[in-house]
Amino acid sequence: MLPAPPNCATGTLAPYAPSAAKPWDKRRVMHLYRRLGFGASPPEIQQGLAMDPGTLVDTLLNTARNQPPSAEPEWAYWDIDKYDDFNRQRMDQFISWVTGWVDQMAGQGIREKFTLFWHNHFVTRFEVYQCPSHLYQYHRLLQEQAFGNFKNFVYEIGKTPAMLVFLNGVQNTRLQPNENYARELYELFTLGRDNGYTQDDIVETARALTGWNGFTKFCAPIGYAPALHDPGEKTIFGRTGNWNYEDVHRLLFEERRELVAEYICRKLYRHFVHPEPDENIIAGLATTFLENDFEVAPVLRQLFRSEHFFDDYVVSAIVQSPVDRFISFVREGGFPTNDALIEALTFQAYQQGQQLFNPVDVAGWPGNRNWINSNTLTGRWQTLRYYAFYLFENTPDSLTSLAVQLAGEEATDPAFATQVIVDHFLPNGLQRPEDYERATDVFKYEIPQNYFDEGLWNLRWDTVPAQAALLLDHIIRLPEFQLG
Repeated sequence: MLPAPPNCATGTLAPYAPSAAKPWDKRRVMHLYRRLGFGASPPEIQQGLAMDPGTLVDTLLNTARNQPPSAEPEWAYWDIDKYDDFNRQRMDQFISWVTGWVDQMAGQGIREKFTLFWHNHFVTRFEVYQCPSHLYQYHRLLQEQAFGNFKNFVYEIGKTPAMLVFLNGVQNTRLQPNENYARELYELFTLGRDNGYTQDDIVETARALTGWNGFTKFCAPIGYAPALHDPGEKTIFGRTGNWNYEDVHRLLFEERRELVAEYICRKLYRHFVHPEPDENIIAGLATTFLENDFEVAPVLRQLFRSEHFFDDYVVSAIVQSPVDRFISFVREGGFPTNDALIEALTFQAYQQGQQLFNPVDVAGWPGNRNWINSNTLTGRWQTLRYYAFYLFENTPDSLTSLAVQLAGEEATDPAFATQVIVDHFLPNGLQRPEDYERATDVFKYEIPQNYFDEGLWNLRWDTVPAQAALLLDHIIRLPEFQLG
């Protein structure tokens, strides 16, 4: 794996002020929508251009924060006794919930982008706990806390049945302590590897976390069993007392608050801005995090409004995950979907290494360049090629509509139409004129050159859906297309 390119972005956390050198243009609007959500359609981009950057960021974040969680399914709190055929029904419920979430990504976007981020931070795996009710309760918490208070988030996530089963909290008793959750609480969820804690802290924390063992039947709620809690004194972060679950979280955010803030802000930065962290920016975000008592929303507002975020070097600097890439293509094209297509995209994301609710391990998907190898790259091409030609066969007007929205109703120059379509999907465009010429040749299809020379061709020709599908097939194979 090649090392990530250096982070050459400049600018501070001061609000971005458009200028001649850094204009508020389509490229930056697209950048915001891609990082904050899953891209935007041409009309959404035009709406964004009509607003000033700060107002747009605030509007998008506020709308996402106020969005209600997914509707509660019938089986939200089912235990195993509710099932007639557990193995079949649980998989039907799992698939339905996953595809429903992908459909929400394609439709609503921003809240789901952050839910996905936290899913890859507070990792659980459905293959381990296997209960749809646990899945629903875990996912609902991710949605509810996506922009909330991180202290509360950490406190609540450790009590979810999905996490209690996945990291063996339900097996952690005074008689036989299990250190799995205590270790990941520090190493992955709040502090980072070997950062501000010792093995003794893990051992003592595991003892303090005992008691969440109220297991009655498979898939039922898991409650607190006081008799299984270790009542003895424990020493955590140098402080000794008869600590319990609540105390662990209080001590963590009292004694290691600066380390927690830096770790989480670094992770947010690497995911939403650039894989190579800028420590000055992270330090500023961490200060904001602490000043707001670990509220996530003020940090996001500061980051996404900043001049640093809109720097040229940040645009298209991260390899998109399969889910990001597929959903962004749908949203940026303004293309229609249906249940079958959503199921196909969900399955293809799984084929490319991203099965939702089943990250590769407790550390989550590593992301960025790890998404790409010879197998996954060709899989991405084939998936979106199939989708482009599905559109041509079934909804050709959607391809014409995209071309008209981007190039204008009166466009008769195939080179211009090609460039605006290419630049719509590649915010940094192509590097060489000959690359645009090659793309234009693809877009011209089999139409005789004299039709273009004489201005006879236009975007309302019957050939345009085929031309657009061929051009999209060309674009999705370009290396730049994998970046967002």
